[in-house]
Amino acid sequence: MRIYLKIQSKKETIPFNHQHLLVGVIHKWLGWNEEHGRISLYSFSRLTGGKAVPDGLTFEQGSSFFFSSHDAVLIKRLITGIQTDPMMFHGLNVHELIIQEDPDLTNRESFQVGSPVFIKRRESTNIVHILFNDPRASNCLVETLKSKMKVVGLSDDSLNISFMSDYPKASTKKIDYNGVENRASWCPIVIKGKPETKIFAWNVGLGNSTGIGFGAII
Repeated sequence: MRIYLKIQSKKETIPFNHQHLLVGVIHKWLGWNEEHGRISLYSFSRLTGGKAVPDGLTFEQGSSFFFSSHDAVLIKRLITGIQTDPMMFHGLNVHELIIQEDPDLTNRESFQVGSPVFIKRRESTNIVHILFNDPRASNCLVETLKSKMKVVGLSDDSLNISFMSDYPKASTKKIDYNGVENRASWCPIVIKGKPETKIFAWNVGLGNSTGIGFGAII
């Protein structure tokens, strides 16, 4: 299930590195619950409509983003939190919510990204960031999604995930999260597998760190 949040703005400048602020307000709306600190079975997109100015971004026409979860109860908890306190940060305020039920993805394999896809792996004593044009990326995406599927009792031996690495506008993006720089991929995705697997991915996102704003797909 997915919820779209439409946001009003007081036209304040939002810092470029605001992802931690978005995570913080989502945690506020959800409250302390069993999802906190565990494997994230949800994902959310970046804020849309920002215009770059010297010190950050402005949202003169407002903004929007979406939040998706495999767990409908979590969506309802988020809605309750928003209705209780719709204020976000730097003058942003939620003024409309739109709920979307899970779509039929039977005949669909290609997906755009709503936030950069982040893949990291430990190699010896180092943490490496794996990008869209790395031949290891596909296996990593499958591995991470299957680990989440196992949590909810899903399996799919036909699953294959890959970046559209020949996409002309494929790129990488460096995201600063609380002072830690993460290099992630901004590139469409192909998912082949059972319809319920694709719906699961549509809800929980792909790659690492979906709970802090990476890997949401459209």
